[in-house]
This record gives sequence, structure tokens and C-alpha cells, in this order.
Amino acid sequence: MLNSFNRLVATLLWLLLLALISYFVVAPFQALNALQGWLAYVNQQLAAWQQQDPTRFLIGQIAVGVVAVLLFGSLLWLEIWPRRHRGVRVRTREGGLVELDTESIARRLEWHLDQLADVISVVPEVKSRGSVVDIHLEVETAPNIDVPMKTDEVVEVTRDIIEHDLGLKLGKLDVMLRHAPFEEEWAA
Repeated sequence: MLNSFNRLVATLLWLLLLALISYFVVAPFQALNALQGWLAYVNQQLAAWQQQDPTRFLIGQIAVGVVAVLLFGSLLWLEIWPRRHRGVRVRTREGGLVELDTESIARRLEWHLDQLADVISVVPEVKSRGSVVDIHLEVETAPNIDVPMKTDEVVEVTRDIIEHDLGLKLGKLDVMLRHAPFEEEWAA
């Protein structure tokens, strides 16, 4: 969600900046006159508000400052702070707690799935969501395999490794199967 928000804000800012620079390039003197007029208006308005009630004006300044710091500070904090653990927490039978690195899980999956017949290469991507693991596999196979059977075999081996060997919970599993080229394609 934060990613979508960042894209939206960045897109709007870039479009606004593009429009302003285009306006300054096409009509620089008119753009500067408009900017000076707008700044003079804002200056007059602020001075009038300050003269009407200096205490309210000061409270308004503090409120705008606090809201800006809270809003932009929290957005910056959310952007910088890591959102996902690189590992998955596993409870042992004796009550111990261990964190297993997602890269280790990916390497183990890659090694086991690469041992399957007609599998040329495997590129796993493992993401943790608490105690659940989401896995995306890109599997390259020989061109003449039975796709449903090989997919079932890959899913079964993956589920067995994740749930039985590692003791984790398997969440979402996506398998993208890609065939290696046929011999005729290699000759061409």
C-alpha cells in the first residue's frame, strides 16, 4: 500500500514540476510576474491575519508545523524502516524459537527442485509474512515434459520441503514454468 501511495505522490509531483518548468520555459517573464503577484498576495494575507489576532496566528503556525512534522516524519519513517523480516520465525518442539533466513530457504528449494528430472534451472523468491512463507518459483524445464504432471511434482516437492523438512507454513505458491528451446530452435 505504501508503494502505491509513493508512486501516486511521485507521479503527481513530477507532473506538477513538468508543468511548472514548461510554463517557465514558454513564458518566463509572465511566469515570474505571476509568481511575484501570488507571493505578494500570500504575504499580504498572512500580515492581515497576524494583525487581526497575533495569538491565533502563532497557534496556527505551531499547528501547521506540528502537522507537517508528524505527517512527513511518519511517511519518512515508514519509507526508511524495514517492513519485512528477512527471516521466518519457527518454533521447535521443545519450545525454542529460531529465525530462518529467506535466502537459506530459497537456496534449499533451488537445490532440491533442481534435482528433479527434466528441470534445468529454478529461481525461487521467498517472502515471509509472520510465520507464513509465500513462494514464487521460476522453473525452466525440458521442452517435451508433461506440464500438469511436472507442475504437480514441483508443488508437491516444494510443499514437502517447506512444511515437513523446515516446519514452516506455506502461504501463496506461484509457479511459473518456462520451457527450454527445442533442438530445432537451437540449430536455427
